[in-house]
Amino acid sequence: MPKSPTIAFVSLGCSKNLVDSERMLGLLAQDGFTVGASADGADLVVVNTCGFIDAARKESMGVIEEMLERKRAGAVRGVIVAGCLAERGREELLEQYPEVDQVVGVFGREEIARLADRVLGGLNEQRTLFNPAPVQAQDDRARLRMTPRHFAYLKVSEGCDRLCTFCAIPYMRGKHVTKPIEMVVEEARELAADGVRELILVAQDMTYYGVDLYGRPRLAELLSALQEVEGIDWIRILYCYPQFFTDPLYDVLASGGKIIPYLDMPLQHINNRMLKLMNRRHNRAESEVILDRLRATIPGLVMRTTFIVGFPGETDAEFEELERFVTDARFERLGVFCYSYEPDTPAAQLPGHLEQAVKDERRERIMAAQQPIAFAFNRALVGRTLDVIVDGPAERKGTFLGRTYADAPDVDGVVLVEGAGVRPGAIVACTITAANGYDFEARAIEGRERRRARPKPRKKPRSGLVILDEP
Repeated sequence: MPKSPTIAFVSLGCSKNLVDSERMLGLLAQDGFTVGASADGADLVVVNTCGFIDAARKESMGVIEEMLERKRAGAVRGVIVAGCLAERGREELLEQYPEVDQVVGVFGREEIARLADRVLGGLNEQRTLFNPAPVQAQDDRARLRMTPRHFAYLKVSEGCDRLCTFCAIPYMRGKHVTKPIEMVVEEARELAADGVRELILVAQDMTYYGVDLYGRPRLAELLSALQEVEGIDWIRILYCYPQFFTDPLYDVLASGGKIIPYLDMPLQHINNRMLKLMNRRHNRAESEVILDRLRATIPGLVMRTTFIVGFPGETDAEFEELERFVTDARFERLGVFCYSYEPDTPAAQLPGHLEQAVKDERRERIMAAQQPIAFAFNRALVGRTLDVIVDGPAERKGTFLGRTYADAPDVDGVVLVEGAGVRPGAIVACTITAANGYDFEARAIEGRERRRARPKPRKKPRSGLVILDEP
């Protein structure tokens, strides 16, 4: 019996790109490839790249160069470059790296198995594939997941209509395309059947969900439908643009249940002139109204946001307004990025680009303003009993790493858990015993592991999902 070809996969960039990687891995596995953890000895390596900002592009190019070195040394037979950097660089990427066997744009992912077969078959007359952005949402089911079994990212839409002046994502990912509610729910059921307990919803613009497909925002209806999926315990929501917060959405977010009180809403800035230059389509007052209502509506809410400092033309006074806002708004979780010059974006043409040293100094000042806020919030949790989802073993024997509802994977802190009966994938009631900066220590309460959730019984049976009716 012939040996199955082996493939190694490197996924870079955001969680939305990770979903694409997992879909490609699923297609390759269905085609008969054996997925290996190491590139050495693999028949093929696929690098799913990020092209968002300069630092991400450099990281992607570094990995491409590393894989090509392995190819030259005979450790791998072929290298395929996919994803956002491939989409953004197109033919120029192949000119820069002529030893790459195939360059695949973002929307060529469904053909990855065919392209891999061509590379192994020595068919190299056509070495690039760039499909147009789809007008209908792609199906992300049948993935081979790279996350731990108990949590998964679920992409509810693709692309973005915002056209923020600093961002190249619409040029790489196309216009916003909503994935129908029925399709999202079916994917959630598939993930739950595969052991997922924490469902992390991702999109470029979460609150815009449904506008292009249904003619109005329908995130509230989607969340209500996802609450009924058996097996899911936590629903975490990322990347909510500060717009389209409807009354039904506020109500659903405040309803509790499986929707945990954690919300990621990237604001990028707070000064009105900066927001206008960024083409953010909202102002400070509108953002503050949303923040105030969210905090008044949702008990125990943890808010995460991100800001950009050093945007072209940002004055000392405008930066200081942002700095004061961070101090006053008291976000529990916050990230800061220095503005990245992107030559194919409108912001690149603006006057007043700042020196990197100025941008770095401003980033440090925002982080210095945020740190005591985050630390104080964490200290306030000491002594409380919180559910912790256990991600895996820690270095110290008998301890595990997990997260509270206040912490998303990779971007927030972790909990070091000790106690009898703790196991990866469990959701365990823990007493928070210490806060060490951004992280926690906790002791599991014996016998307090939560069983997998089941939907609430209904008074009347119903056929289908009533909420899926067209407006």
